[in-house]
Amino acid sequence: MTRHSLRVPATTEPLLTGHLPFSDAPGAVDPVGVTSRWFTRGGRPWFPVSGEFHYTRCPAGQWEEELLKMKAAGVTAVASYLIWIHHEEIEGRVRFDGDRDLRRFVELCARHGLDFIPRIGPWSHAEVRNGGLPDWLLARTRAPRTDDPAYLEPVRGWFTAIAEQLKGLDRAHGGPIVAIQIENELYDQPGHLLTLKRLAQEAGLSAPLWTATAWGGVQLPPDELLPLYGGYTETFWTEWDGGWSDTCRKHFFFTHQRDDEGIGADLRPTHARGGEAAPTDRFPWATCELGGGMAVAYHRRPRVDAADIGALGLTKIGCGSVWQGYYMFHGGTNPAGELTPLQESHATGYPNDLPVLTYDFQAPLGEYGQYRPSYDELRLQHLLLADFGSRIAPMPSALPVRQPAGQDDRETLRWAVRSDGDSGFLFVNNHQPHEPLPDHPDTSFTVDFPDAPELVFPSAPVTVPQGAYFCWPLRLDVAGLRLDWATAQPVCTVDANGRTVLVLAATDGIPVELALDIGTLRYVHTPMGKVESADGRFLVTGLRPGTDALVEVGTLDGGQVGLLVLDAATARTAYRGVAWGAERLILCDGDGDGDGDGVGVVFDEPAGEVRVHSSAAKTSFAVLPAPETPPGGDLAVSSDGVFTRYTLPAGEDRGRSGTLDVSVIRAAGPAPDTVTGVLDRAGVPADTYFDTSAAEYLIDVPDELPRTGTLLRIHWTGDVARAHVGDTLVADQFFAGRVWEIGLDRLPADALRAGGGLRVRVLPFAADAPVHLPVPVPVGEAGIARAEWVTVRTHVIGG
Repeated sequence: MTRHSLRVPATTEPLLTGHLPFSDAPGAVDPVGVTSRWFTRGGRPWFPVSGEFHYTRCPAGQWEEELLKMKAAGVTAVASYLIWIHHEEIEGRVRFDGDRDLRRFVELCARHGLDFIPRIGPWSHAEVRNGGLPDWLLARTRAPRTDDPAYLEPVRGWFTAIAEQLKGLDRAHGGPIVAIQIENELYDQPGHLLTLKRLAQEAGLSAPLWTATAWGGVQLPPDELLPLYGGYTETFWTEWDGGWSDTCRKHFFFTHQRDDEGIGADLRPTHARGGEAAPTDRFPWATCELGGGMAVAYHRRPRVDAADIGALGLTKIGCGSVWQGYYMFHGGTNPAGELTPLQESHATGYPNDLPVLTYDFQAPLGEYGQYRPSYDELRLQHLLLADFGSRIAPMPSALPVRQPAGQDDRETLRWAVRSDGDSGFLFVNNHQPHEPLPDHPDTSFTVDFPDAPELVFPSAPVTVPQGAYFCWPLRLDVAGLRLDWATAQPVCTVDANGRTVLVLAATDGIPVELALDIGTLRYVHTPMGKVESADGRFLVTGLRPGTDALVEVGTLDGGQVGLLVLDAATARTAYRGVAWGAERLILCDGDGDGDGDGVGVVFDEPAGEVRVHSSAAKTSFAVLPAPETPPGGDLAVSSDGVFTRYTLPAGEDRGRSGTLDVSVIRAAGPAPDTVTGVLDRAGVPADTYFDTSAAEYLIDVPDELPRTGTLLRIHWTGDVARAHVGDTLVADQFFAGRVWEIGLDRLPADALRAGGGLRVRVLPFAADAPVHLPVPVPVGEAGIARAEWVTVRTHVIGG
């Protein structure tokens, strides 16, 4: 047996309050504050979850539903770059219309109870042309991103335009703006950062928190900007043949190092640091760019899996993060420039060639709002933070004495504990990309608390399986019951008919054990397994996780507590929100089999609706507690353990799919010669090759397909693919082994009909091209194997 031991140190670091020049607006009903270790909201510890969503990369008509999807995933704050070149590509013509309507976007956030964090630049990066600076601005100054007066004058005008759009949406007026980020990745000019903050304030911008990115040893003006960190599972900005970057590998270990020298290293070489890292004793550990996915560049096309994102996110919580911020949470599409393309490219002096249009980022919500498996992984963690984040935030992270010897150590178990000295949460990560970690058999843990007796658990050693990552509660109080430990992850609590139910998620391969403090209960009833008394605890073992695995406990004060243990797959279909007059837990997948099926639920409280998005022909959802009257007259009702399940009737108006006719217009010619650009990295072949070397196809798109919610899915092989309707480029992709999805509602209907369909050109992949690919590509081949369509329907259920 391998017993892993950790002694939780007594907290000796003094908590600083009021030491930073940050304050909320007078009279704010839930004032935002910051201590040296955590954030507060309304006087209580607060654990925010932010997700990046670029409104200018998404049609305005879809903003509201996509924001609701983010909220349903547990995102509490929406962050967005305000990309200057998207708004003022032509000098003097500042556009805030249509898909650029910043004010409407922020008002939608406010309508649905989401905080907003504008990242105002002026330089953003965001894989945008010039990092977001307009061409005309660069022609005016030789010293952008400095205090050059020729630069600051236009910046002042840009900040003034932003302030006008956001007028009345600050906290002083009950608005949602909780933080403002200045600049981005500027590592060696603290004086300029302070100048920008003052310019923004003079323009009328205000927020409780002012932030800046802090990776790479950024020099910040002391105490003026809150340092925010990040960490990615993969990179597109490193060399094509460099392998998996150590700066990514580090994020799958528990460590108290906040900085990541790798982010932005192509623009700031890793040997060029701004200086000493921001002091960790004055600022809480907050993040704004945990990788929700990764973009692809021409020379490097990484593939990111859901488990990579989930493991990184959970590990950061165990490391001590008190603000989970993801980039990107929602993918997007670059708008068409009026004068120039708007993507980062060699042509604009950047080291990476990016696709012209797609900025999908492999995000939890894709370019067209697609649900990805990573959405479910992160939602599970955010449900935990929604209920227990206020407890976790003040808990320091503690590491065991026996830690991995280095980043190549794949044998030592990776774990940590966050604790307040009496209770806590244990975090384990046994997953990392590319290099699987081994099983850890015969594992048990000993955690010695300074203010309470040590815990030795579980009662029998378990095997931590390869790829597992999880959080277990330690001495968790649940409505008067003390749960000494559980070998299952807390999901959330729900009030079911006057009884508090703690929902937990089992980990595949680890038997469920619940250890209940006898001194806090009167009785225990379990539907299966057995209950044994040992060492002042009742041990519940033998549970088969599922919707019927509800352990009922009576507490000393006469109350009742339920402990419901869901299996791992079913737990990833769980949503919690206000529906039918109360807060409820909803399990939703395509057919009730617990595999998710890319189905999603949103809670639109202002409209009084619950909406289910599904592409399945049969869709159902289970509710706890069930409403007194069925939520819809045409729903079939059945029991599913302690849940009530509702099944939508099948029919042609439900999810549908089918194949598309593909015609070959021209076979591929010879592959283009490889060209290189900045840093000698391979770049996209010239446009002329799409006329001479590309295979060309025509995909017939029937008029009768529903435009809303229909995705075209193209299975293809090659190097670069571009899709046109008529002469208009509507979508593009670099090959990385993924199916290419295109939203039908983004294609101009009349032009699609007039042109006879979607015209796709595919370039063949050149031999010996200096390009990193996650899957092999046959040299010289370029083609479409098949194309299909699938419709995701929105089912409106009265809420």
